[in-house]
Amino acid sequence: MKKIKITQKRSVIGRPKSQKLTIQALGLRKLNQTVQHNATEQVMGMVQKVAHLIEVEEVK
Repeated sequence: MKKIKITQKRSVIGRPKSQKLTIQALGLRKLNQTVQHNATEQVMGMVQKVAHLIEVEEVK
């Protein structure tokens, strides 16, 4: 299964609660923090929801 690296690049201050909770569910707590996840349908759906706040790379 492919892995992706997700980095939070923008703050969640002033964002809707659903976006804040999505960032939290991805395991991100502060700016420039990076986490790795398997590229499942659920994770990719969360990534699409907050794509404007994060940066995504494929891990090789």
